[in-house]
Amino acid sequence: MCGVFGLVAHEPVNQSLYDGLQMLQHRGQDAAGIVTVQGNMFHMHKGKGMVRDVFRTRNMRDLRGNAGIAHVRYPTAGSAGSGAEAQPFYVSSPFGIVLAHNGNLTNTDELYENVCNRHLRHINTRSDSEVLLNVFAHELRREVTSSNDVQLSVDNIFNAVSQLHRCVRGAYGVVALIAGYGLVAFRDPNGIRPLVLGAQTDEQTGKTAYAVASESVAFNCLAFDLERDIAPGEAVFITFDGQFYSRQCAENTKLSPCLFEYVYFARPDSVIDGVSVYQSRVKMGVALAEKVKQHLSVDDIDVVMPIPDTSRPSAMELAHHLGKPYREGLIKNRYIGRTFIMPGQATRKKSVRQKLSPMASEFEGKNVLLVDDSIVRGTTSREIVEMVRDAGARKVYFASAAPEVRYPNVYGIDMPTREELIANGRSAEEIAREIGADACVFQELVELENLVRELNPEIEGFEDSCFSGCYPTGDIDEAYLKRLSEGESTGSAAFVQPSLIDHNVRVDISSDTDE
Repeated sequence: MCGVFGLVAHEPVNQSLYDGLQMLQHRGQDAAGIVTVQGNMFHMHKGKGMVRDVFRTRNMRDLRGNAGIAHVRYPTAGSAGSGAEAQPFYVSSPFGIVLAHNGNLTNTDELYENVCNRHLRHINTRSDSEVLLNVFAHELRREVTSSNDVQLSVDNIFNAVSQLHRCVRGAYGVVALIAGYGLVAFRDPNGIRPLVLGAQTDEQTGKTAYAVASESVAFNCLAFDLERDIAPGEAVFITFDGQFYSRQCAENTKLSPCLFEYVYFARPDSVIDGVSVYQSRVKMGVALAEKVKQHLSVDDIDVVMPIPDTSRPSAMELAHHLGKPYREGLIKNRYIGRTFIMPGQATRKKSVRQKLSPMASEFEGKNVLLVDDSIVRGTTSREIVEMVRDAGARKVYFASAAPEVRYPNVYGIDMPTREELIANGRSAEEIAREIGADACVFQELVELENLVRELNPEIEGFEDSCFSGCYPTGDIDEAYLKRLSEGESTGSAAFVQPSLIDHNVRVDISSDTDE
């Protein structure tokens, strides 16, 4: 689960890309990168760490040009990985392309075999995003070759995306720059990963700037208007002088957004696929309150508390519907990253007590209902329950705004194996014992999907595989999941050992050299 951002404007975009990328920081903290284009030259800077740490004034000065793309990385393999896997990625042929990708491919092995052994292209990292870039580059070259023209047409670009959709499986929201031409953005045919389009028109000149991002929140600080979501399978192309084109490039498309976006990943002030994330979380609290009434004695609850920050809207609405006081008993250290997306179980566990501090006065002698967005591995939940008991709570109940996470996710969320999931093979009562709570209550999947769909009836289905075990791409079977559990190559596999490369690179497309 990463964040992508692309921008075509009529003035320098380096600061705007940086500002928009900071608004997407919640989607990935492992690495960040920005590429701008000036004439026929790409200017790139990327590295490990958060946006504020990767970019310095000297880096920003080098990012010249009126168009660019940016990326924040979240390692879907569950480890920090190499700095070589920071995005965007670059290939010199054809024309020069840089690409950033949010999601995860599920047939990377097959694609890698074709790219490297049949098309003789080189993959320098273990990232499926670099494989995706080379697939796109190959299809683009084939389009130009078949048309017997050295110039790239809009049809060539859209045809290349169409061919990519036919051979690539998985989840992907993509932004890319083609040197000398413009910005391309496209979304997987199931619409699993989000991608939104924004625009801003200068009243004096009448010129329009366009932006594409993983979430609409990236537009807020730039005064861009949210135009619409990019449809599943759709591609848009924006020339560097601001001409806009779009086309449906896939067959058998279906809007099936990732349900976990609304539960946890997306910022509450985003609108994704026509759904306000904040409103969806408020409705989760209403539905969860009804479930609590069925499974717990409301009279035995003294106070409702959120586990900050994602669960706040749900917890507040749940407390209101139960007629119970809402309190903030866990204070968050805002300088610690989101524990769920931290690489590695040991790091994640250690960070919990650094991240949250309980106020004993709010817990002493009380029966507390803690509300969280979800329980995945249980590490965070177990540590929090222990902290709350140490702070003097008499009873600790735990309510999850999401259903039990029982199955691996293969589309870009770091929950890859069943063995890591606390709900795997356990009932709610057994989960409560595992995390040390007096009882656990989980949201119903049907209720969760219905309340999100009420906010946008055009949503045809959901990517809810971590809850249901149903995978919408149709290529995930028990053998695939078994290989995943055993650490064998499946989707985002280890291909070659990444080499040491320079991440502060300016690429002169005309001479195909790296400076």
